[in-house]
Amino acid sequence: MRRLLSILFAGAVLSIPVASDAQAASDYPNRPVRLIVGFAPGGATDTLARLLTGVLKTEMGQTVYVENMPGASGYIAWKAVSGSEPDGYTLLLGENALAIRSGFKDQTPAFDPTTQLDAIASLAYSPLALIVANKVPANTIQELIALSQSSPTKLNFASAGSGAVSTLNWEVVRAGAKIAAVNVPYKGGGPAMADVIAGHVDIIMASTQVAKPLVENKMVKALAVTGKQRSPALPQLPTLTEAGITHFDVDLRFWFGIFAPKGLPGDVKAKLESALKSAMTSPAVRDQLTTLDITLYFAPGPALQARLSTEIKNWKAFIEANALTSQEAGR
Repeated sequence: MRRLLSILFAGAVLSIPVASDAQAASDYPNRPVRLIVGFAPGGATDTLARLLTGVLKTEMGQTVYVENMPGASGYIAWKAVSGSEPDGYTLLLGENALAIRSGFKDQTPAFDPTTQLDAIASLAYSPLALIVANKVPANTIQELIALSQSSPTKLNFASAGSGAVSTLNWEVVRAGAKIAAVNVPYKGGGPAMADVIAGHVDIIMASTQVAKPLVENKMVKALAVTGKQRSPALPQLPTLTEAGITHFDVDLRFWFGIFAPKGLPGDVKAKLESALKSAMTSPAVRDQLTTLDITLYFAPGPALQARLSTEIKNWKAFIEANALTSQEAGR
């Protein structure tokens, strides 16, 4: 009798219908979607994420909410996303830091975004500004270079942490401009900027969203922007090229893209890509992006994957050429 019951039970279990990937994708999304940001609220990545969520709710018919997981220059968030189910309900708004970290041979624990994440869509990019404290007697990059080479006391740079986009961008600018400066490490961009405003530290790299009000209120001075064209937010500032600075072939702008855990079903990926394209190209989002000095650059997943691979290669070449380690960069 027991054996008969076991057989009948096994048959009943096997007869329970299991949703196929196609069925799961057909009703996606049927619950809220989590968009993870690897940095604290208030930064450029978080600002873009929160701008997206409202429009994506309309496009997808479900709530999309931001969850901030700051720490380790984004690694904590990347690891959380890569370890989640590839079902479309956990997404990452990633940026250059994904490529930068991969360029360090000594970085532990290792993380390879090309094998641990699926690229969904490229969204936008935004420049950074080279900023100095008001006490620094330099109003151009050339004056800053001359000051760094003539001053008996070395200049210093406020670093937002090893592996941070702003930190590695500074390493590129410093190498190209041959500016002598000592890095002063901080646990984030907020405390670092506060000390530049107070005049305790001389130099910092920051997003133009952060720089604009500070420059307009004469709390700091900005010398140049890292974009290929001048920034609409700070049009008086030259680009690095206009300022006479040549630098290694890496993209010195923030760039943003949506990623998911590796193995996302194709139908879900297609739905996400379509929703993101509609959201990013909507008039409301385009207008707000312009106000924030974020340039729309929508491209499908394969283009983002190719960009990520190229950036990893370029950053790795720069890091090796300058003999940087993950412990030394930004310190």
